[in-house]
Parts: sequence; C-alpha cells; structure tokens
Amino acid sequence: MSSVHVQISIDAPPERVWETVMDPTKLSEWVTIHRSVKVRSDDPTEPGARMDQVLHILGVSFKVHWTLESVARPRHAEWHGRGPALSRALISYRLSANPDGTTTFDYVNEFHPPGGPLGSVASRVVIGHVPEREAQESLERLKRLIESR
Repeated sequence: MSSVHVQISIDAPPERVWETVMDPTKLSEWVTIHRSVKVRSDDPTEPGARMDQVLHILGVSFKVHWTLESVARPRHAEWHGRGPALSRALISYRLSANPDGTTTFDYVNEFHPPGGPLGSVASRVVIGHVPEREAQESLERLKRLIESR
C-alpha cells in the first residue's frame, strides 16, 4: 500500500470548499491527473453515490470505479475505489474551520496495487513520489480556484 497525505489552508469557509470538492463536474478544474468522469448516481454527495473516473499518470490512463462510503457534510467524505487488475484505493477529504475564517483541507489517498506486498514494492519503484507531487499540485489548484471567486 502507498499512502499520500497533503494539507492546505484555503481562504474560504468549509461550505464553499465542500461545494467544490464534492462537485464531480469541477474535478477537471483542480485534480491534475483527472481526465473524465461519469456520475452514476442522482446525487453524488449522498452515501452510496457512484462514479467512474478516468485518471492519467505517467503516460497511462486508467478507470477507477468510486463509491462514496461515508459523508459528514461539510466536514468529511470518504471514497472507495476499484481500479484495474484488482487494485483498490481510498480517498478521504477532511475539512476543518479555522478561527480566522479559512479552511484546512486534508487529503488522504491510499492505493493498494494488485499483487500484494510484491505489487506494493513494484508500485513504489515505478511511481515513486509522483502521487504526492500530483496531490500537492491538485490542492494548490483547488486553492487558486476557490480563492479566485
């Protein structure tokens, strides 16, 4: 398993950050590796919501089938994903209001490659620090997007 945890402070209340991060149509505006999404639920912010997302990393595109497992508006969301070759992922958003009116956005991504421990070692060798770098850049884009409104 590989895990990425990045955090950023955004000059906006949690509700405004929540509206952006939970809107699948806005993923292309802030997620650097996002290519497309097909929402399979009427309300993508309700527990059990499903979407299929195409991501692109290191020259390879792949599809992830996401299910929204838990939600506590506007503070927490947890998505569980299934990818190619039995890979799995978990994405967690945590939003905290700060006394100065900003929001701290915590992003966690856990990726479980196929192949058990050997697959995990191979994944770290091939991918290296790319996921952390992409996550940090995505949060910087999110910050610019929200603060420019």
